[in-house]
Amino acid sequence: MSFEHPNRNNESMRDVELDIMSRPPEHNTTNLDLDRMNLMLDILGHPEQSFRVIHVTGTNGKGSTARMAEAICRAYGMRTGLYTSPHLEKVNERIAIDGQQLSDDDFIDVWDQTKDLVALVDAKMEEQGKPKMSFFEVLTAMAIWKFADAPVDVAVVEVGMGGLWDATNVLNADAAVIGPVDMDHMQWLGDTVEQIAGEKAGIIKPNCTTIIGRQPHEEAVMPILEEAAERNHATVVRDGYEMTVSDRMAAVGGQVATLTTPNGTYEGVPIAKFGEHQAHNALAALAAAEVVIPVNGPLDGDLVAEALGSVKIPGRIEQIRTSPTIILDGGHNVNAAEALRKAIEESYDFKQLVGVVAMMRDKQVEEYLGVLEPILSSVVVTENSWRERVMPADELEKIAVEVFGRDRVIKELNLPDAIQTAVNMVDAEDELGVGYGHGVLVCGSFVTAGDARTMLAEHASPTMQQAMAIHQPAVDLDDATDGHGDQSGADTLEDNVSPDDFDVFDVLGLGDAAKNNNADGSSDQDSSAGSDA
Repeated sequence: MSFEHPNRNNESMRDVELDIMSRPPEHNTTNLDLDRMNLMLDILGHPEQSFRVIHVTGTNGKGSTARMAEAICRAYGMRTGLYTSPHLEKVNERIAIDGQQLSDDDFIDVWDQTKDLVALVDAKMEEQGKPKMSFFEVLTAMAIWKFADAPVDVAVVEVGMGGLWDATNVLNADAAVIGPVDMDHMQWLGDTVEQIAGEKAGIIKPNCTTIIGRQPHEEAVMPILEEAAERNHATVVRDGYEMTVSDRMAAVGGQVATLTTPNGTYEGVPIAKFGEHQAHNALAALAAAEVVIPVNGPLDGDLVAEALGSVKIPGRIEQIRTSPTIILDGGHNVNAAEALRKAIEESYDFKQLVGVVAMMRDKQVEEYLGVLEPILSSVVVTENSWRERVMPADELEKIAVEVFGRDRVIKELNLPDAIQTAVNMVDAEDELGVGYGHGVLVCGSFVTAGDARTMLAEHASPTMQQAMAIHQPAVDLDDATDGHGDQSGADTLEDNVSPDDFDVFDVLGLGDAAKNNNADGSSDQDSSAGSDA
């Protein structure tokens, strides 16, 4: 079906994306139910019953855990579907089959197969005086339909927000993963960790296996999660009890750890991501994979190592450049900031780290900046492309000055200028011109990370591609640069390319004209719209 006649009507991906993303957000207060999704599944004939499900929620770590679990299942030869959010650059990123995101034509084809049914649901809801399907509900329905059509053996599905009323909660999970529960999205999920935990516990379904990650508020949260599991007769696997991380050490490109699950112990597992939190995400992913992979006892250690050692997670402590070092991170709450800080302190030795920060106005901005203050020498505050939600640079500057002091804060109205300013600051202090010990951290929002990734990865100039090859990166850059990196030329290029060659505007192909343009840099459409911006 989908692969036989891709984009039979020659539709534009841009038009389809705008059509879907123009729908109401999933967290509209009138949308806090599963009526539209249940009706859609009825119309589709309940395709969700044709595959096993790993369902992942939590305040942080959902996307990483989901990608790791999918990789383990795929390494075992299972056909996999992966549904994640938000996307960084293109909406296609949200739906993947066997580790490959849908092509434009395939995505359009899935939309063609479902759009009339979406219209039918919209009409039925209108008759009842209820809102039409949100963009997230539409994307979720498309993913479920695609997974059944492929068909996949297992679908790994990341919750958009919360759990109880999230569009993905029409699925009955075989493994329900609940990562760290902390304060975020309080206007929708509740203003206490207890309330938020109650929302996330909503993904626990009868007779499933509930995998509970480390909890920063264990005393408050664990009783709620355990009660929900008991009520649903679910098997409980808890980090620090039934499963553990031990013998963890940093390594080139990430870390190595021993992971113990109810099924066995996996020694010396390479994990291709930085930070202790990623080791615990890997542990939860492994325990979830054990539930759906049809094997008695422990999984094959070599396959687990191969999977976890190769997972790429865009926008999560992602090193995208090496000369100078540029790290992207989409985390936007206090827990994410703490994980980011710990990972950088453990894995890097920066003498100078300049932050480039753009955040949404509904976040705990002062608290977030406060966590990062000890590791940032200076901060450049700016705005990302989501103009409707982003905190204006003037407001962000005021908060940053309170945290960092006047002399450590610079304001730039748009992200390209902000990154260029940060790079110039780093270059000015880099006496050897090699980038070691000097870096730029772009953070505060997945939209910010996505905007920066588009600028620095997808549109890298030949000069930047060469500069990247000079120094050994801490992580594999192949995926981050769409395969444009060239390590083979490092030896010959070292004398020919200088860090001074870095220019954000050259990367964007804008040249001097862009430097003199005072436009606000806003985009026609927010490419990263989603619940976790």
